[in-house]
Amino acid sequence: MSEFIVVQVGQCGNQIGSSLWPKILKEYEVLLNQSKRPQIKTTPVQDSLNSFFHVPNSNHHHAFLDLQELLNNKVKARAICIDMEERVVARYKTGAYRGLFDDKYLVTNFPGSGNNWAEGFCEHGPQYQDKILNCLRHCVEKCDSLHGFLMLFSTGGGTGSGLGTYVLRMLSEFYPKVERFVSSVYATGTEDVITSPYNNALATQQLLENATCVFPVENRCLLDIALKKLKTSAKYEGQFHPTDGMNSSVVDMLLHLTSGSRFPGNLNFDMNEINTNMVPFPKINFLTSGFNHILTCNENAVSNRLKEELFLASCHRANQLIKVDPLSPSSLLLASTLMGRGDYTISDLQRHVTKLQAKAKFTPWSQKAIKFGLCNVPPNGEKATLFSLFNTTGMGDLFRRIHSQYCSLYKKQAHIHHYCKVQNFDLNFFEECKESLESAVEKYRELENIKPMNVPRLKPF
Repeated sequence: MSEFIVVQVGQCGNQIGSSLWPKILKEYEVLLNQSKRPQIKTTPVQDSLNSFFHVPNSNHHHAFLDLQELLNNKVKARAICIDMEERVVARYKTGAYRGLFDDKYLVTNFPGSGNNWAEGFCEHGPQYQDKILNCLRHCVEKCDSLHGFLMLFSTGGGTGSGLGTYVLRMLSEFYPKVERFVSSVYATGTEDVITSPYNNALATQQLLENATCVFPVENRCLLDIALKKLKTSAKYEGQFHPTDGMNSSVVDMLLHLTSGSRFPGNLNFDMNEINTNMVPFPKINFLTSGFNHILTCNENAVSNRLKEELFLASCHRANQLIKVDPLSPSSLLLASTLMGRGDYTISDLQRHVTKLQAKAKFTPWSQKAIKFGLCNVPPNGEKATLFSLFNTTGMGDLFRRIHSQYCSLYKKQAHIHHYCKVQNFDLNFFEECKESLESAVEKYRELENIKPMNVPRLKPF
């Protein structure tokens, strides 16, 4: 069974992790409260519990009913939590899930990276490299079939963008054959950090260089989805916390993404296939993801009409976790993946593929390059869902926005001195990240303008 190590860096990464682990336990039908546990337990989904947890004596079958049973059997989450401030990480020591996380894998410091990529990458990275490597080594040694690293961090602050990408580069150097999947949160357009354009640009260069695949999300998209879910839900009691809803969408994406590697399926889709099928060229590794955030499909028999709604929702721009429209007439699809979970058949997905080919624009070589998979286990409480991944030239808009915001600040040389005063920071980092962004924008532009080659048939003399 495939195993993943989750590396959470910075305040944002650890807040997403705080939402991730309860949902993982819920998907594996492990209850938090002993008093609510059922009398009879049949959970075939727990056969893959070791995907996210180290289970001692895993050769023996376990059926864990609640969190206390996990703790009694010394089950530990495969998680490394890193933050240069202790406040968020401290929740894993004192919160409801204390004991599920190994204290040896919690790396903290004081007073933080000060919203400065250079402090995270050039100062805290080298300072904590040995400690983080030791955590990684211990965690990897407890894996029997390590599939990949899942990294969670934001690119706007200092610790997430700087130390997060430093750890990513470490994984690339020390574990080059293990996949590195990154979910990075961009605050593009809603910055609450003045130096965010610099941090975004410097972090994005490292993501292009060292990540296997990047699943970017934008705060404004997450907020729109959270507000839409609130409006369509029943009367909400209590105070609305948008951050919880935003984190929940990212967590749902990660669970959909890894479901094919964790659960059985008639036509399963493993995570190691994503890089091969979805990244046609080097450094074209940013993928947009979509699924229905509103519709709850819990009918006993899922109708074709409902499956059609799930398909249209997964492709709609309002349900993408980043501001990209995969069906836009101005962008081309370079690669596509559709994953059905639960009550789906091959004929259902083939019907969706036909409609996608009719609706979207493709390059001359990618119209038939559509991967699809079937996972037998749906999300908790639902009968069926459809998850989509697209590699589209529309992603170039993200790089153009990052480049534009970076240049508007850099041409004034504003706040540069905060970066230059950090030891080992080279001013060339600014020029290199600018060139990297321009190169990415140019690659997407070339792909948008690609034309089919018409080779005339040879004529006999």
